Amino acid sequence: MTSRELEAMLGLLGRARHIVIGTDASSRPEGEQIAAAWGGLVLATVTWPETAASWLRQARRFATPEPDVWVVSATPASWAGMTRRLLLSTSWSPHRTVAASALEGFPLPGLRGARADGTTWENR
Repeated sequence: MTSRELEAMLGLLGRARHIVIGTDASSRPEGEQIAAAWGGLVLATVTWPETAASWLRQARRFATPEPDVWVVSATPASWAGMTRRLLLSTSWSPHRTVAASALEGFPLPGLRGARADGTTWENR
């Protein structure tokens, strides 16, 4: 994750009081980088596998704390499985989610995030 991407992601968090961070195993260092840079209250950090039977346990841990904002750093492949489970089984909202650059173009209305160059994107 570039410093510009991190700065843009922090800007997208706005006035959030608390967040939940979600990553897959390969993106976990980015999640730790986000938590350290933000410095606010992280209600939970949830890591999920690239592939899983259902992602139900991870989806419930990710969605249950009801943060102001969910923050995601993951590969599109792992996020696809997690997203399906979140939409089917939780009250999670993509409109309250900020994603890292790897998820730009992920087909989910409301999802927004930052690019490596520090610009932002939002799916409509």
